[in-house]
Amino acid sequence: MNADQLSKRLETVAEFLQKPIRFADIGSDHAYLPCYVCQNEPEAFAIAGELNRGPYLSALEEVNNRQLTHQIEVIQGNGLEVIDNRVNQIVIAGMGGPLIKEILDKGKDKLTHVSKIITQPNIDARSIRKWLIDHEYNLVNEVILEESGHVYEILVAEKGNPKSNYDEKMLELQLWLGPHLLREKNSAFCKKWEEEKAKKQRIVGQMKRASEPDFKKIKQFEKEINWLEEVLR
Repeated sequence: MNADQLSKRLETVAEFLQKPIRFADIGSDHAYLPCYVCQNEPEAFAIAGELNRGPYLSALEEVNNRQLTHQIEVIQGNGLEVIDNRVNQIVIAGMGGPLIKEILDKGKDKLTHVSKIITQPNIDARSIRKWLIDHEYNLVNEVILEESGHVYEILVAEKGNPKSNYDEKMLELQLWLGPHLLREKNSAFCKKWEEEKAKKQRIVGQMKRASEPDFKKIKQFEKEINWLEEVLR
């Protein structure tokens, strides 16, 4: 893959960036997203942040090769420490939910000028939804899509009333499955949660056969299986 043929996942992320585009891509992976955005938007500015030397040098090379050094700054640093007040939006894509949450947590003091957070967690989107509520970010949009056999969730949040998309009675379910995604229930959503339901059913079967079953965990899993059956009906 290169910046000319961006994955559908990252193209979707790019669509949520709002003009004027001044964004940081944290864990930038060759700076493909910043290069794609800045090639298509001459007014855009991006910071490509990378923690490790190897990926940092790869991102630097990509930006140099595309002659985009006037629009993209490649910075080696940990999480949100690479951003400054020039940045109005951040992207954190392609990591686990708990790691994204940790990056947001450690760098929350750097978010003063950030009006939009776009995340694409590979697992556990619930932990990010929870973080957004706790830090006064409104989950304005969510997308779930399938690409090359993988299902990806993209979460878009802006400063604002964090509870406006949630129903107190359904909060646990909405945090898990996503309030916007639950309303839409597209084919990628159904595929992901059908597979998850089958996996949980297998695990419950195994747990019940254990010499000392963990009944508390079994009860939680059975509750989640019932939820999924209702949602997918």
